[in-house]
Amino acid sequence: MKDPFDRLAAVWDELVTTARRTVTDGLVVGTSGNVSVRVRDLVLVTPSGVRYDRLGPSDTTGVDLDGNQIIGRLRPTSELPLHLAVYRSTSATAVVHTHAPHATAVSTLVPELPPVHYMTAALGGPVRVAPYALYGSDELAANMLGALRDRTACLLQNHGTLAYGDSLDQALDRTAQLEWMCRVWLTAASVPGHSPSLLSPGQLDAAATRLRGYGQTGDGLV
Repeated sequence: MKDPFDRLAAVWDELVTTARRTVTDGLVVGTSGNVSVRVRDLVLVTPSGVRYDRLGPSDTTGVDLDGNQIIGRLRPTSELPLHLAVYRSTSATAVVHTHAPHATAVSTLVPELPPVHYMTAALGGPVRVAPYALYGSDELAANMLGALRDRTACLLQNHGTLAYGDSLDQALDRTAQLEWMCRVWLTAASVPGHSPSLLSPGQLDAAATRLRGYGQTGDGLV
């Protein structure tokens, strides 16, 4: 039987790898953004103000679902209320929050990202923008939950993105897809004299049905 401490060490290593990818993929700058993963009633989360390339096994940071620190000496991210709100309200096991540039730009322009691509359906529908509130606040967490209703990702006004999933890979992939769609919409909307064509609810429903069979057991994306 695997030692539970070895299990936590492996999960922490995966979390740090994911956090570093948010930097290399251009989704965050410096120490902005944060990542967490749930292991039963324990939430491992990136610490506040520490560069991801400096995190090691001894920096493991964990809290319970009430936010009480259980593991580590470093203070958890200031956005801990966002992460805990997601875990309390959904079946998520991983959360990624970033300051992705195109997504942040879109969050300042519209109340939801227009459905310019069928991958909108993979996030549950048109991605909403949570009204602005001070970072790290309970108000921001409440606004985020409203925007996340029936969705797996949202934009935070004048702030960034939040996405969750059944794994760190899935949460990060949803974050990357959201940033890409924001970039597509901004690019198309910037062409003078033209407006981007948008997908209808029926087209999104059809895409959602097809996406449920995506992967090795169903049709692929074209």
